[in-house]
Amino acid sequence: MELSDQNRKLVAFHNPAIRHLAWLCGAPQLTQSSMTFQPSSYLPEDYLDILLQWDRNPDLGPTILKEPPKRRLGFYFEQLYEALLTDLLGWKILLKNAQIQSGGKTLGELDFVVLNTTDDRIEHHEIAIKYYLGVTESDGKNWWYGPNARDRLDLKTHSLLEHQSQRTREPETQALLQKHHIDAQLTARVFMPGYLFYPNTPAIAAPSSAPRDHLRGRWVYASATPYEDTSCWVQLLKPHWIGPWTQSQRPLESESAKALALIEQDNIPRLFAKLAYDEALQQWCEVERIFVVPGSWPNASPG
Repeated sequence: MELSDQNRKLVAFHNPAIRHLAWLCGAPQLTQSSMTFQPSSYLPEDYLDILLQWDRNPDLGPTILKEPPKRRLGFYFEQLYEALLTDLLGWKILLKNAQIQSGGKTLGELDFVVLNTTDDRIEHHEIAIKYYLGVTESDGKNWWYGPNARDRLDLKTHSLLEHQSQRTREPETQALLQKHHIDAQLTARVFMPGYLFYPNTPAIAAPSSAPRDHLRGRWVYASATPYEDTSCWVQLLKPHWIGPWTQSQRPLESESAKALALIEQDNIPRLFAKLAYDEALQQWCEVERIFVVPGSWPNASPG
């Protein structure tokens, strides 16, 4: 396998946070609807040049890009998305993670309420970054499970499109917005980039909700890894599930072997990147992603 053209552009960024942000700007999503937000429709043509300037001189960029990446993937993803909206698009965030309450109970929250200065309108953005593994069940049906199999692509997509993005219609949410002097009708937008991982066998069709250009990996059971060449695998730790991985040193096979051996022991799926040396970049770069799961998955998924 060779480095893809898109990943070649991304691994040019030395700062991981800027590489992650660059990935976010162009990553295909896992759902397509009239509400899907496409940053590429609004980004300036020279946004990659702007990111390269920040990469060379971090003081020019937003604060989030000067800090070590946070381990909590969802929280870090939100920080990157905020930088995308405010520092690259120049939009104004009116509310972030605003809790909707009634009678002292929290009913939910709004991820972002944003003033889209390009189109001169206020928008409600619900966001998620997701990783799903395709499984053909004994009844012949295909399902796409998260590493924690209680999470499923069809359920998340339905929640995102039919519930989370529609919260501004509820009277409790309207009261919250009025409290913050937001009385315009909001445009609902959803943003859900990520990866779909396909099994080696049997072949499985892509979910109908996913666009054709979605990012792909593959998944295997831990018991199958002795038949794999894992000499150039590295375990990806959060938040480096975002964007392609690169490193200057050759992968240590002993380290990947330790991580693989733990999968059945702790019953937790782990994400790996297969690396190849790129002469032009003089770096070991990600060319494939592989989720490795315990034999009990998805029936006994970690909580």
